Formats: sequence, C-alpha cells, structure tokens
Amino acid sequence: MQQPLAPNNLAPDALPAGVWGVVATPFQGSTLDVDLDSLSELVEHYEAIGATGLTVLGVFGEAAALTAEERRHVLETVVECTSLPLVVGVTALATRPAIEEVRAAQEMAGGRLAAVMVQANSARADAVIAHLDAIHRATGAKVVLQDYPLASGVSIATAALISVVNACPFVIAVKAEAPPTSVAIAELSAAVGVSIFGGLGGQGLLDELQAGAAGAMTGFSYPEALIACVAAWQDRGYEAARTELLQYLPLINFEQQAKVALAIRKECLRERGLIKDSGVRAPAAAFPESLRDAMHTHLSEAADALGNAKARAQAQSPALTPARSY
Repeated sequence: MQQPLAPNNLAPDALPAGVWGVVATPFQGSTLDVDLDSLSELVEHYEAIGATGLTVLGVFGEAAALTAEERRHVLETVVECTSLPLVVGVTALATRPAIEEVRAAQEMAGGRLAAVMVQANSARADAVIAHLDAIHRATGAKVVLQDYPLASGVSIATAALISVVNACPFVIAVKAEAPPTSVAIAELSAAVGVSIFGGLGGQGLLDELQAGAAGAMTGFSYPEALIACVAAWQDRGYEAARTELLQYLPLINFEQQAKVALAIRKECLRERGLIKDSGVRAPAAAFPESLRDAMHTHLSEAADALGNAKARAQAQSPALTPARSY
C-alpha cells in the first residue's frame, strides 16, 4: 500500500494541514445583496463537518465584487459564527491597497486571523519579495502565498516561488493553483518548509497529496468528501484516500467547468440547502440551465456516497452504553 507522504520538515508555525474550506459569499434577490444568514449557515456547516479552518474573501468568495463595507460585514459574520482559524484573502495586487485590506482584516478578525492570502503579483521573485515584505512590515501578518494565474493574470515560475518563500520567513503556506499543480507541489514541498495546499475544487487532490501537499484549500459543494479524503491519506495512505474521494470525482469535475465553475458550485450549494440563493455578481457568468439535469445526476450520486459513508461510520462506532437509572 502507498504510504502517506506527509511533510515532516515543516516549520513550527506552518499553516496546519487538512482542509481549509474556501467560503462562498451568498447573495440574494435581484439586487444580489449579501445574504449574511446563508453565510452563517454555510460557515457553521464547515465547522460541524471538521474543516481545519476557513478561507474567507477569496476568489470563490467573489471578494473582488464586494465593496469594502461588504467585506467587513462578511468577515464580521464569519468571526461571530465559527471558532475556526481564518485565512482572509487580499484582492489587491498593488502593495498599498493590499496593506489597507490586511489592516481591515486584522481589525475584524483579531487573534482569529491565522494568515492573509496574498497573490503573487509579479513573475520576478525580487518584486514579490518586496511586495510581501512591505505588507508584513506594515502589518505583522503571516502570509499564505497564492499562485493562481487565472485570477491574478500573473504567471510565476516554481523556482521563483521557492526563492520568495525561502526569503520570507513570515510566509507559512503556499496555495498552488497553476497547472500542473502536482508538479509544482512536488518541487515546492521538497524545497521549502511551509505547508503547500492544492485548490481548484479538489480536482487534482489525490495527485497533490502524493506530491507532498498538506491538504486542500478550496471550495466544493461536498466538502465532507475532501475532509474524508485528506484524513484517510494522513491515516492510511493513497488507497484509503482514493476510496473516500472516488464517488465524488464526477461532481468535482462537473463543478470545475471553465467560465461557469463559480455559478455551478453556488447552485450545487443551493440545491444542498446550504445557501438560499445561487446568484453571482458580474463578471461571473450565471448558471447554464442546460446543465441542470447533469447537475442533479451528480448531486444524487454525491448524496448517496455521503449517506453510505455516514452509515459505515455509524456501523464502525462502538455501541453507546445506555444511561443507567438511579
């Protein structure tokens, strides 16, 4: 059996391994106002199912489409509704606006803030180092460095990322989302002492774990599957992790369709009853009705898989001893 390749050379303050759920920002009605009630329910669900932590105001959280006031309301709601540690996304690529976002996050989250997630804003290692160093000097915040060229428009070589991380001791994790992710994760995990996380909806999770990933930092309408997969990998290795994830892979693949991935995932969350409305803000595309039948097929399969997993867990648990009467 393939044994886990759990990183054993991590710095003491590296971001904890596991699944960090990337939280959607629910909207409601024709005006697409932020739905804080649905946000509360979604956040509480993540904590109930055993997420390691939450990533708020990330790309999937449509942070770039929120006003500064809305971002404050979202973060305030999350802080009130969960005791989980938080990573807060920074949308700005320029240094001064990024510092302002970090300070706002610190004001709202306080000691709950595990790190801020900052995107690589240049292909040059020295430019990224200067950017991150300025942010850290101004705020003292720990940093998750995100490599997501689809969102940032910046492509940076893995060798340059390694140079950045090794030059910045306050960087405690990397979120690697530049395909092929498993190749980048293998190189990063061998060269740096911080946690490396995959994203992209968990599409490459099994390969990323084999490459040395500490887990996943992503959104998926059935995050229970990602949590079970990573836990199985940590305990028993590849075969167990594959068993946990296999039945959900069609839905993971379905949700990751280019241009409509965000709308699909929010509609899946709505179908599960985790949010009330699946609206997205421009420039995101709306859910294509032509995909509804396929979505129902995949959601039904995932629901069956989750039900079977719960039944197995219940069968394996020791019988509860009846309470004694006195």
